[in-house]
Formats: sequence, C-alpha cells, structure tokens
Amino acid sequence: MLQEFTSEKTFRYATSGELSTAHTILYVLHGYGQLAEFFIRKFSNLGEGYFIVAPEGMHRFYLNGTSGRVGASWMTKEARETDISDNIHWLNELDKRIDSDHKQRRKIILGFSQGGATAARWFYKGDIHADQLIMWASVFPPDLKIEEELKMNESNGVFVLGTNDPYFQEMKDKIAIDHFQQLGFTTFSFDGGHDLDENTLSKVLKDE
Repeated sequence: MLQEFTSEKTFRYATSGELSTAHTILYVLHGYGQLAEFFIRKFSNLGEGYFIVAPEGMHRFYLNGTSGRVGASWMTKEARETDISDNIHWLNELDKRIDSDHKQRRKIILGFSQGGATAARWFYKGDIHADQLIMWASVFPPDLKIEEELKMNESNGVFVLGTNDPYFQEMKDKIAIDHFQQLGFTTFSFDGGHDLDENTLSKVLKDE
C-alpha cells in the first residue's frame, strides 16, 4: 500500500538586488530543467528598484543520463496534487521570509514555461498578496476552476509568447492567446522562441 507522511525539507532560492531600497519584489519561477542561480541572471538588467527572487523547484535531476548538468522541475504527473500543495506552502513561507510587509512594496510573480502553472496557483490560491501575474510561454493550469479563472479579470494578468516558440504551434498560438484574453490578461508577443526577451520584459514591467 502506497502511503505518505510530512517531514521537513530544505528549499533553495536565489536573489538579486537590494531589498531595503527596492520598490518592487519580483518573484521569477523557472522552467523545466533550469536552476534558480542561472535563471535569475536573465533579469540582471532590471533597474535598482527591483529585488529579484528566484525560487527553485523541489525536484532536481540530471539532464542527461546519470551525471553532468543538473536541472529542476516543479512537479510531474506522479503525486501531482501533493506537489501542488507543497509548492504553494513553501512559496508562502518564502514570501514571509523575504518580506512580511505587503503594503509597502509592489509584488509581481512571473512564471516561465513550466513555472507558469505554479506561479498561477500561487498567485491565486496562495497567501501572497501580489499585484501582478506574468505568465511567459506557459499554460494556465486546468485545475483552477472556471469561477476562479474568471476572477483573474481583476488580477492585472499578463501573458507573453514568442512568435517562434516551438512548444506552441501556429494554431495553438491563437488558442493560447485567445484563452488568456478571455481571462482578462493583457497579451504580448515578440519575435523569438521559447525564452525570455529583455525588451519585451521591460515593456511588460513598464505597463504595470
């Protein structure tokens, strides 16, 4: 019989910037097979007003075989509901550790690729009081009820997708964009693939 129990676990995250002088805390959740310490470098050109926090997925693994480069993921189909709950719980604790005064600073959650679904669940079901959700080249999690999705109209949500993203074929591009627009998200596109685009990121953040 398969059983489970709860115990302590150590989580990792990377930071960049100066919290004491920042006007915005930007949480950035990486994609499948990435690590926080490298993913956070993609945001190095943001201004001094941003304090960047990159949580790392709970599950680390070798990207090729049994040695070499290591990546992390947020979950798989195995024990999915447990991982969803654990992710939200530890991200809530991280936010409390970073900054307990939600009224003094803006908070934005950005989820890239696989990290987008976790970002959305945290934004909507977590204890964090974030001002904006940015879902970048990701899919809105199907486990959020339609009633909850419709409330996203009030969330200042943003969806970003590259025009040459191999994970979104031409027809899926339109379906994805239409779906996010129906949820009240502002949508952005850029000439590029499955990656973050510095100019588009700057534009999105300026429109916050």
